[in-house]
Amino acid sequence: MLELSPAIQGVEPYPFEELDRRKREAIEAGRRLVDLGVGDPRDETPAFIRDALTASLTPVSSYPRAAGLPELREAIAGWVDRRFGVGLDPDANVLPLLGSKELVFSLAQAVLDRGGRDLVVVTAPGYTIPERGARYAGGDVMRLPLTQERGFLPDLEGVDPATWARTAVLWLNYPNNPTGALAPLPFLASAAALARRHGFLLASDEAYSELWFGADPPASVLQTGDLSHVVAVHTLSKRSSMTGYRSGFAAGDPRLIGALKALRPSVGVTPQEFVQRASIAAWNDEVHVAEGRARYAAKRSLFLRVLAQHGVEVAGSEGAFYLWVRVPGGRPSLAWALELLDRGGIVVAPGSFFGPEGEGFVRMAMVPTLEECERAAATLSDLLAREVPA
Repeated sequence: MLELSPAIQGVEPYPFEELDRRKREAIEAGRRLVDLGVGDPRDETPAFIRDALTASLTPVSSYPRAAGLPELREAIAGWVDRRFGVGLDPDANVLPLLGSKELVFSLAQAVLDRGGRDLVVVTAPGYTIPERGARYAGGDVMRLPLTQERGFLPDLEGVDPATWARTAVLWLNYPNNPTGALAPLPFLASAAALARRHGFLLASDEAYSELWFGADPPASVLQTGDLSHVVAVHTLSKRSSMTGYRSGFAAGDPRLIGALKALRPSVGVTPQEFVQRASIAAWNDEVHVAEGRARYAAKRSLFLRVLAQHGVEVAGSEGAFYLWVRVPGGRPSLAWALELLDRGGIVVAPGSFFGPEGEGFVRMAMVPTLEECERAAATLSDLLAREVPA
């Protein structure tokens, strides 16, 4: 029998695989579903981005440069300057990625020291990939709870200095998945100050930074005044409906960016050049981003209105395209998710999929078309009318 490493044998099934299985069974049974479960945008990738990709296809292909195209790094730096008011050196501070998940999983391998800094701190409930990457790299994991009472911000001041001394990386994610909460700039600045004081890396997954519904756009760790000990991770998946393109970037501490850049030729994860050229077009345009944000706002208002009519609480949900919805009646989140699937053909993600801290909630991703969302909202209203007093 082939021997496998303990790290790969210890990889747990991705929770959404089970959800996908249940969806397949329903579809095979002839059910018509509206999928609010997985955060995969269903909007078309704008035509000008697709045109930029096809125009970049050449008869002969070549390996992409490990550091990415200079033009792409410059476009990213230009976008960061316009969006956050932060000047970056395209060569020293920016690295294109094969989608953000690539680095969210593998970053622990770059910063963990099993003889000293062997701890990765994550927030929970949350995106499971940072924790999975930490365990695969042989590190320990500490989960900081996100509670409604604290506005879904972790209690960083409650962590003792000895724990910070063991910490290799602290992961934050705002706008937050799954709660949709936002983090104010002073909170991010205090987290960055902690990182510099104690010598660990603050990694900020900012995949949803362009999806907000209030007056002020979300902040970035890049705005905290010092790029040392911080890295921000961005992607075009949500901003530009480009999930299948696998294109993002990391920006921040020049020592980390330089080390990752040196590693790239060995691992071969730079996006294809034609994807990079499409990405340049995407980073240089804001019109399509505002249009997408307006579409999500319309769908968000639709669900918020229905849930409010039936007295169902929505917590957080200020950014990203998620609604963090309290399960009515106090039953388990998976039980209600299966009820919605079986009785209404509505797919949602149980909060327990994001860790036990998410129990009691479900996450609704407003990614289907407006027409599909209208159908789902009407069905949801009918279901809630039978169990929750208006």
